Amino acid sequence: MNVTLKIRRFNPERDREPWWGTYTVEAESTDRLLDALNHVKWYQDGTLTFRRSCAHGVCGSDAMLINGSNALACKVLLKDLGQHVTVEPLRGFRVIKDLLVDLEPFFAKYRQVKPYLITASAPPANERLQSPAERERYDDTTKCILCGACTTACPSFWANPAYIGPAAIVNAHRFIFDSRDEGAEERLSILNTADGVWRCRTIFNCVEACPRGINVTRAIGEVKQALLYRKL
Repeated sequence: MNVTLKIRRFNPERDREPWWGTYTVEAESTDRLLDALNHVKWYQDGTLTFRRSCAHGVCGSDAMLINGSNALACKVLLKDLGQHVTVEPLRGFRVIKDLLVDLEPFFAKYRQVKPYLITASAPPANERLQSPAERERYDDTTKCILCGACTTACPSFWANPAYIGPAAIVNAHRFIFDSRDEGAEERLSILNTADGVWRCRTIFNCVEACPRGINVTRAIGEVKQALLYRKL
């Protein structure tokens, strides 16, 4: 099948405004969008810039706006996109070049919620044990690959880039509800601000955008409940 890619291009060193590049690629219907982008990069226009790494939906590096929706280019099949595909960079971030955006503000918010095990008690002789039920409590939010798809699909983030965002809250949830962790109160205090968890308007864009199927809105709701009742 022949697929026409309409890609939003922008090189700040050369361009005053973004522009659209159009490329036709011959591909199999079972190829992924990443395969088509690689074909453009390798055989048609080597200046095209985008992130990619594992190509298996694990690293999250190739998240972009595909036909108006956030997705991973390595997971989307061309047969599901049709013969005319529009590709744009993630919304809400500074474009470094073409589909490559500056993710440093995104990771700064991730670091802000202290996404690591916090303990004050002495470590056990062997390991910190946890029951299957305790592990299941936060299992869903361990799936996050920090692709940014949920945060950049969020209207609250578009309206206010200071919002900490769904991805950071999801990663806070992963540790707030971990029975081995002792830093829940510290994280809840970080999220209990005007630009924290309360800015979520329960629109569910984040759930639709997540390539890992995380129920992001539910996780955010559980953090809100924890703040209201301090019941972990």
